[in-house]
Amino acid sequence: MSSQTITTEPELLRLLDELSAEEKVSLVVGASMWATTAVPRLGLEPVVMSDGPVGVRGPDGATSAMFPAPSALAATWDLDLAARSGALFAAEARRHGVDVVLAPQVNLQRTPVGGRHFECYSEDPHLTAEIAVALVGAAQAQGVGMCVKHYVANDSETERTRYLARLDERTLREAYLAPFERLVRDVGPWSVMGAYNGADTGGVAARLLEHRPLVVDLLKEEWGYDGLFVSDWVATQSVAPAVRGGLDLQMPGPDGAWGDGLLAAVRSGEVAESDRRQGAASPTPGPPHGPPHRPPCCGREHNAYHGTGTGNDHAHDKLGGVSAGAGRTVRRRAEGRRRAGAARG
Repeated sequence: MSSQTITTEPELLRLLDELSAEEKVSLVVGASMWATTAVPRLGLEPVVMSDGPVGVRGPDGATSAMFPAPSALAATWDLDLAARSGALFAAEARRHGVDVVLAPQVNLQRTPVGGRHFECYSEDPHLTAEIAVALVGAAQAQGVGMCVKHYVANDSETERTRYLARLDERTLREAYLAPFERLVRDVGPWSVMGAYNGADTGGVAARLLEHRPLVVDLLKEEWGYDGLFVSDWVATQSVAPAVRGGLDLQMPGPDGAWGDGLLAAVRSGEVAESDRRQGAASPTPGPPHGPPHRPPCCGREHNAYHGTGTGNDHAHDKLGGVSAGAGRTVRRRAEGRRRAGAARG
């Protein structure tokens, strides 16, 4: 896509009107392991993503530079060094043809079974936030997007894809959510990745990708986040509950829950095609049929997280909003390329 193709929100909305239902669905499901879907007739190129926290792996298997472990970076307490690391992330991303880097990981080192702790910065949410803000801000200033992960309370490798984190509100906000909130408010990461695990916040127990109070009410409404909320890889386990929960993009694709079922859900009316933005902004009502089912911690039953009754009885449609969100990501990439070109000039 040329850097002049999309520049304003009205232009994005105009393009949205030109998309068919099939194209809208394709934009919210990955086209491959690392890329989103292109719509060549409208000038929309794919957005290419890549891991990860210790360097830019690249989608093509080429040799990559290994960065110091994020824990080592945070141990320096050096924000200038964190910013230099962010600039290096951007340079490596451009070398590999990557638009969005799946980093940093701002989960906390709060459990002895966190086997990926070296990818995290610290057990301290303040230090984690300070380092992450410096790094993400420097990378995105060069026109490369960062995807902050894993939202939220994804701090254990044991049962990582299945466990339920039980959290009181003060602990959730002051510890686990604090780095994400700082990043959203201070530097606006282009993307936030939703985690595999579930969360029980006292009123709702659900998978993170289906947890409307944490994703829609808090991340998008209270904090005002307007970037892309993307699934962790192969984490999407439902169609309508994930749509209702606020998920914007399923990765990877083109199969998976949304790849296999979203278009059929639209055609059947289970998910409406029209964008119900007012519904997204309204306060989340309580469960329509009594208290939510709360699965046991580290429960083996994967479907125990399914359908906790958050939000309306009918799935909140994300197609219009998600397509616009994907378009904003593409626009930001184009703007980033212009900024980077000006910097090089």
